[in-house]
Amino acid sequence: MPDADIYFSVDVESDGPIPGQYSMLAVGLAVAGTFDGQEFRTPDRHPPTFYRELRPISECFEPEAVAVTGIDREELLVVGTPAEQAMAHAKEWVEELAGARNPVLVGFPLVFDWMFLYWYFVRFAKRSPFSYSSGLDMKSIYQAKAKVPLSRAGKDDLPPFLQSARPHTHNALDDALEQAEIFAKLFQWGGTT
Repeated sequence: MPDADIYFSVDVESDGPIPGQYSMLAVGLAVAGTFDGQEFRTPDRHPPTFYRELRPISECFEPEAVAVTGIDREELLVVGTPAEQAMAHAKEWVEELAGARNPVLVGFPLVFDWMFLYWYFVRFAKRSPFSYSSGLDMKSIYQAKAKVPLSRAGKDDLPPFLQSARPHTHNALDDALEQAEIFAKLFQWGGTT
């Protein structure tokens, strides 16, 4: 059993609501910290990151979803990284950084990004470097620590001292870095007393 966790903040941009029928267009990952059961450590000012824009795997897409991403889907059909290659590189990157530590995926919220990333890892890289239950949802962490209903636990509900100084741009890497900052603050926050 690993003696420590290493946390990877994730953000996914997609062209629809579910993987398989729709495509993951971009994925960003950023190391958000480590925890050995006693000490939480954040990476330096420039955490290790991973970013890829992927070639769509399906002809199905929702124009509204693509518009949110700001990505040219038609261009990705030509220049996007094939899913097999992107996911193999992502798996190798996570495993190399994790070493003997347990890789844990974090997101705000995690559910959507987890669904796409886990499905893509299993489908295109044969397995995920994250075990089936190795994820922490920041929205749930905030909800529990702040003692508020889940409907009042969105990013916009965070008090200023828990927010990131980074803007939310809908670029997968920018947003993974934004969420990595939020995760570090949430992890170390004692919550509402």
